[in-house]
Formats: sequence, structure tokens, C-alpha cells
Amino acid sequence: MNQMETTYKPRNIESKIYKMWEKGGYFTPPINYSKKPFVIIMPPPNANGILHIGHAVFVTIEDIMIRYHRMKGEPTLWLPGADHAGIMTQVVYEKELAKQGKTRFDLGRKEFYKQTYEFTMKNREIMENQLRRLGASCDWSGKKFTLESKISKAVYYTFKKMYNDGLIYRGERIINWCPRCKTALSDLEVKYENRSTKLTFINYPIEDSKDFITVATTRPETMLGDTAVAVNPEDKRYKNLLKKNIKIQLPLTNRLIPLVADERVEIEFGTGAVKVTPGHDPVDFEIGEQHQLPIIKIIDQGGKVTKEAGSDYAGLDVISCRKKVIEDLEKKGLLVKQEDYQHSVGSCERCQTIIEPLVSQQWFIRIKNLAEPAIKAVKQKKIKFIPDYFTKIYYNWMENIKDWCISRQIWWGHRIPAWYCECGEMIVDINSPKTCSKCKSSNLHQDSDTLDTWFSSGQWPFTVFSWPKKTEDYKYFYPTTVMETGWDILFFWVARMIMLGIYCTGKVPFKYVYLHGLVRDKDRQKMSKSKGNVIDPLGVVDLYGADALRMALVFGTSAGSDIIISEEKIIAHRRFANKIWNAARFILTNLSGDIDLLKIKREDLQFTKEDYWILSELNLTIEKIERAFQKFNFHQAAEEIYGFFWHKFCDKTIEDIKKRLRNGQNLQDKLTGKWILYHVLLVSLKLLHPFMPFLTEEIYQLLPAKPKKALIIEDWPK
Repeated sequence: MNQMETTYKPRNIESKIYKMWEKGGYFTPPINYSKKPFVIIMPPPNANGILHIGHAVFVTIEDIMIRYHRMKGEPTLWLPGADHAGIMTQVVYEKELAKQGKTRFDLGRKEFYKQTYEFTMKNREIMENQLRRLGASCDWSGKKFTLESKISKAVYYTFKKMYNDGLIYRGERIINWCPRCKTALSDLEVKYENRSTKLTFINYPIEDSKDFITVATTRPETMLGDTAVAVNPEDKRYKNLLKKNIKIQLPLTNRLIPLVADERVEIEFGTGAVKVTPGHDPVDFEIGEQHQLPIIKIIDQGGKVTKEAGSDYAGLDVISCRKKVIEDLEKKGLLVKQEDYQHSVGSCERCQTIIEPLVSQQWFIRIKNLAEPAIKAVKQKKIKFIPDYFTKIYYNWMENIKDWCISRQIWWGHRIPAWYCECGEMIVDINSPKTCSKCKSSNLHQDSDTLDTWFSSGQWPFTVFSWPKKTEDYKYFYPTTVMETGWDILFFWVARMIMLGIYCTGKVPFKYVYLHGLVRDKDRQKMSKSKGNVIDPLGVVDLYGADALRMALVFGTSAGSDIIISEEKIIAHRRFANKIWNAARFILTNLSGDIDLLKIKREDLQFTKEDYWILSELNLTIEKIERAFQKFNFHQAAEEIYGFFWHKFCDKTIEDIKKRLRNGQNLQDKLTGKWILYHVLLVSLKLLHPFMPFLTEEIYQLLPAKPKKALIIEDWPK
């Protein structure tokens, strides 16, 4: 037996143990059609920065599942990867360029893409080593990247198929626009929060009358693009005016606009009359479509006011324009009043710039045709959400889903596979066409937009297996078993994987969706750099070891619940790691090298009442942990093995056997005591291994009698 250190020093063992696992090939499963595989496709971390505590959560939970099922004897695949993270990575790399006094336009599109690719590859390597340090036992031989050529081909294949099926279209519609990132955003990429503003009441003169209609608005500057005033048809205050078919003078302009009736107008809001700006409000856009109103764009893609708003306002930013409009209305006696008001304002989730609703030509997916079978799959129990309460949330969102804008005005990502000819022809294809299919001209140019990152990552569970080719990996490992991720990207990603998986392959992409909660500090505050409560997972690993961090993340936290983490909690599990180490050190010190523990027969042993008790408690613990795993209650499994090892095995059995080994004269009694120590330690190491892999593997390797080469491939206790 090798001599154990007097104290547990994770730094000395973790790297060594991981290299041993990797060299042993334990992470790569064989294809065995007589056995059903257990498969998790890793949610690909963004390849633009280091891992944070949220990544440590998914690594811990997924690795627990993987190690458990591997020890159960199932062919177990955990496939790692990295996401190109379109807008976010472009923002990050543009900041790098800014430090050099450059912009992407200085480089040009081709060189910018090349440099960004090199940047992400360097970060990806760092990120992969960080995953190793957390103990991720994933199959590195199959690692993937969302922009690698095979996956890109599959993404373009899907785009063309959807276009040919009439599910993808190009049209001019109102979208969320980030003036800073200068790109369209999906509804999910907009972060909403309540802000204090003013509700402005403005008199709109009625043509050929001394009367007014007073409207209330939070955005008075957009009145310069109004093309109607709308009221609810049931609003008694305006029924007579609707019958007269009146025209209204738009303040500060020379335009006359109609009064229209629309059920979408809330009678209780303001005066019940609202301005309609189809070019800069989603609801107004719908009203405009129904009433065939013109669209006037008075804010451009840089967030500046256009000449369409009038020469007095052209070139101003939105806030400056608002201020001037208020001043001019007041001068003309048309400003009624302003009231303090709270309302929801959307901003870009990446750069926090307030978004502008703009009418723009973009690529969209007709999403309802994809949503219906995705809803049906969950209702038919082909996919189960854990915890179950997310099922209703999923239904609600899917049943009210809107067309998905999938084009982005950035350079980093999958460029839209559409080419245009001067003759007006548009060609959608997987590969670049050489000539126009209509006029045979070779003068073609590709669409400058890229695809929304979620379009490619929505195909992640099957493109990693070289779909649309029916490879052996695809046939054996797809559909996958579990998709584990944070609940906050249920709609960003999980719903889209379900929709695209069913559409592309005809099968659900996974059977279970396990959703973990958000990481919060001990005061239940969300972690942020500004609050100074962020925990660096690799810093924690350096101080206390990966096993202590993993136990702290899973202990006391059920699926979907917020994960409360603190240094105190991590230190507590570092103490538990020390407890395991010291117990093992005592046991291994007392196991004689001349005893072949694997060949001892139970009938040769003389069990005491206390021996029967600990063996019974061990069996009961195995049963409880097994039930917990089957129900995805990993926190319960962790709590069971923690309680058993510390309070039953260490505090009672080891203390009892210490006396037997020290004072007992009966050799059979001593041998029985040693066998109990060995047996309970070995089974405990197996039960602990999914949670604390490094520590348990190191102790296993020091055992005088090892059933297998490594604990990672040991048989799960029965």
C-alpha cells in the first residue's frame, strides 16, 4: 500500500487523476446495440471567455449523472462542445480591437472572421482545460464546435429545407433593433425592466374644428412618425367622432392622419386614445397592417432621428429629440401635462443599450408549424420536464409563440446561404452557386446577414452526430437521454431544440429536460460583478478542491431551485473531504498487506450486532440513493451518502472497530473488523464517486485490493 499524506491536498492529486482517466479511455463509450446508451450532449459554453460559476453547476450535475450511469454498466456518452455565440463573441472581440485602436471595418469582413476564429479557438482550449479541472468526464475525442464545417453544412441543409418547405421567408416586419450592436434581436434577447419615465399628454387638433383628441404616450418623439390615432370601438367617448370619419392634424407636422377603431387599444390607458406609429412599435405595426396605414421611419439603425421627422429634428439622438419635441409642443400650446409613470423598457441583454423597434427586412421562421408538434410531444410524455411545473410554462409560451427573426446584422457566425443576382433572382443553397439559375450570370452576391446563434445551437443534439448523414453514432446515440441546462434558457434554447429536432429528424431530441436554477449568494442575491459577490469556480478549486465545490453546488438544492453558494458552504464540504481522507487513511493503515481482502468468504467472518447494523444501514443507503437518482433528486443522494459516511460509518462503526483492533484478542473478530472497514469504505467510495470523483479515485487507487483498474469503471452498488 502506498503511504497516504497526513492531510488531503487536492492540488497534488486532481491533475494526476484526470490524466489517468483520460489516458485510460474511460470517457469514450463503445457502440453496443445490445445495451441502451445513456447520452447527454453538453450545453456548449461560449468560446469567448472563461467559465463562471453557472458553468460549474451544469458540469457538476451532468457529471454526476454520467458517472452514475457509467458505473451502472451502460454505454455512457457525454459529448462536449463550444458555441460560437454570434453577437456576444463579436462584441467581445470588437472590444479587443478597440484596445488596439481598431474596428472591424479596419480589418474587413474576411480578416475579422479569421481573427475572431483564432480568438475563439484559444479561448476554447482554455475553457476545455477548465472543464477538466472541474472533473468533467466527457468524451473529448468527439468534441464539437458550432462553426466547424460539418455542423455548418448541416445548418445550411436545414435552412434550405425549411425555405423549400415554406417555413423560412424574407420580409419587412418590425423587429427589435440594438443601435449599439447594430443588429436585429429576437424577443428572447431583449431584457425588460421597469423604469421611471413620464407619461406625456398631447392635444392632437381635429381638422376644421377647435376641438382636440388628447393622446397619452411614453415616447413623444415618435409622434413625428404617427400615421393614425386609434381608439377602442367600445369606448363611448369616441363613438361619435368615429362615425364622422374625421381627420386629425398631426402636431409639429403638416400631415393629416385618420382616427381608427381597434380592439387592441386599452380603454383605461391614458385618455383611451393612442398615437399609432407603425414604424416604431410592435402593436402599432399590427394595427397599421390591419388598417393599411403607411409606415414612416423616423429613427435609423444608429439610433438617430431621420429626415422623415423633419429638418428641425433630423440627426438628433432619441433623448435629445424627445426633449425638443416637448419644448416645441409647449410653445404651440399642445402639451397638456406630464405625469410620473413606471413602464417596462427593453434593452439588449448583451450591451444593455435600449432597443428600438424598427421596421426592417429580415429572415423569419413561420414558427407555429414547428410549435404544434413540439407541444404534442410533451403532452404525449415523449419529453418530460424536471421539475414538472416547467411544463405549464412551456405550453403557455409555445401556444403564444410568434414568428422567429433569425437574421443578424453581424459578421461572426453562419452567413445566410442566399445569393442575389442583378436580374432579381434569389438563390438559396447549401453551397455557393457559380451562376444564376435564371439568367446564368456569374455576378452574384451573398446575403450579408448571419443566422441567429440559436438557429444553429437549436440543432446541436443531432448535428454533433454528422446529421443529415445516418452515421453509426447518429443511429446509436440519437435521440439523446437528458438535456440539462438552466431554466432561464428554456425558450432560448430548449424549446427550439425540441422544435428543430422533431422537424429535422422526425424524433424528439431528448427524453428528459432537467432544469437547474440560478446561482445566488448566501443572502439569495443574484451574483454580479457590481455587487462584488461573484465566485470564481477555478479560484475555489485552487483553494478547496473541485470535490468540495461540486458537493457545495448540489447539496441542499433540488431541480429548478436557486442554488445558494457561499465560501462557508464550500469550506464545510472541504471538511467533509478531509473526513473521508482521514477515515480512509486510518482504514488503509490497519489493513494488513498479507490479507487478500477480495478472497475472504463471509462464512469465515464473525459478525457482531454492530457489524450487522452498519451493513444494514449501508444497504438502506444504497436503496435511498438509487431511488433519488431515478427521480433526478441528486441533492437527496448527496445528503444520504454524506449522512451515512460521517455520522454512521465514521462516528460509530470506525470508532467501535478501533477498540476491537486495539483491545481484541480474537483474530477472527479482528479480521471481521478489517473486512467491515474495507467493504464499507469500498462501497462508500462508489456511492461518493459521482459527487467527489477526484478524492474517491485517489483513495481507490491506494486500496490494497482493487476489483478493477479504476473506480470510474467500478460496478454501482446493489
